[in-house]
Amino acid sequence: MTPNLKGACLMMASMASFTMNDAVVKLITEDVPLFQFVLIRGLLTTALLAATAYGFGGLSLRIPRADRSRVALRTFFEIGSMIAFLSALVNMPLANATAILAALPLSITVGAAVFFGEPLGWRRITATLIGAAGVLMIVQPGTDGFNAHSLWALVAVVLVTGRDLVTRGFSDDVPSMGVAVITAFAVSLVGGVLSTREAWVAFDGYSIVLLLMASVLIIGGYVFSILVMRVGEVSVVAPFRYSGLVFALIIGLVIFGEWPNGLALCGALIVVATGIYTLIREQRLSRRQTLG
Repeated sequence: MTPNLKGACLMMASMASFTMNDAVVKLITEDVPLFQFVLIRGLLTTALLAATAYGFGGLSLRIPRADRSRVALRTFFEIGSMIAFLSALVNMPLANATAILAALPLSITVGAAVFFGEPLGWRRITATLIGAAGVLMIVQPGTDGFNAHSLWALVAVVLVTGRDLVTRGFSDDVPSMGVAVITAFAVSLVGGVLSTREAWVAFDGYSIVLLLMASVLIIGGYVFSILVMRVGEVSVVAPFRYSGLVFALIIGLVIFGEWPNGLALCGALIVVATGIYTLIREQRLSRRQTLG
């Protein structure tokens, strides 16, 4: 498995985890205040992450001195993007909010070229832009789909781009699980502060099940999102963020009863096709380099 193929798989796993978590958030916040949920989920996530890492002998919170400012900046971006995106998510359809985040492959690809000097071939740019066109076919922008809350999702795009580019600059000595634990704990602290402005409610059995599901899913999202930015080329891996939109369409159908029309389905096929094309082309280039 090449680094780019590994990165593509990690990206799809990350998007599946985050998208399923988003669906759970929409369900649970119908009955539980948002930041009360964020606080308790964050504490559970921190405990589960720490226990899992410790069980496998991989829990280390020692951040190299040269990377401490990067880890702090990444944590800031993570908290900001969490607040911005959840503020949009609870007030928008899942597919619409996810589709706005689908602008990330282009923003991250351009950012990697600017800050890390990664090459941008015309084929990669074309595949990313075609995928973005597929996103527009799915969303079909209009006054009903894009409201004032969409601005929060756009802010999240900017912050997640910064988060991933900062992660890209980590040295090899930074413990991925340690960063995930620090991130989860920081998010829970911010959720606790913001929850003081809300009226707390008691969790019933249904909400507890959803809370546990969200805690497990967000662990996958945190860990995979860190690992994916440490392998492969960003411009190759980034387009696989589009898989999150496909997951959102499926979840929207199964859980929320949203049935995409023909144009949206065509857009989803285009999104998948651009990802497959990028992956196949990368495998061919890798074989040529190996043989050459």
